[in-house]
Amino acid sequence: MQLFFIILGMAIVTFIPRLLPVFIMNNLKLPAWGNKWLKAIPYAALGALIFPGILTVEANLPIVGLLGGLAAILLASLKLQIIYIVFGSIGTVMLLKFFMLQ
Repeated sequence: MQLFFIILGMAIVTFIPRLLPVFIMNNLKLPAWGNKWLKAIPYAALGALIFPGILTVEANLPIVGLLGGLAAILLASLKLQIIYIVFGSIGTVMLLKFFMLQ
């Protein structure tokens, strides 16, 4: 029974910080620059999460991951669907690893 209350307590503690911004942002009017800044946060967070992984694709050859990331950027600039971008960058990394590690 104690485990149930621990799990319930953790659920409440993590739910409150997720629920509060919904009510706060609903009643808060931000200036135009504030909305623009908030819309850019997901892109910055995504870049911060992805970039370290790009550098560690191949420990001895970080250029492999960088070129795979560059392939993803080029494919995204062509406005392709996300699945083609993912497969294109994975394919680039696989080909580079195959030819550079031989």
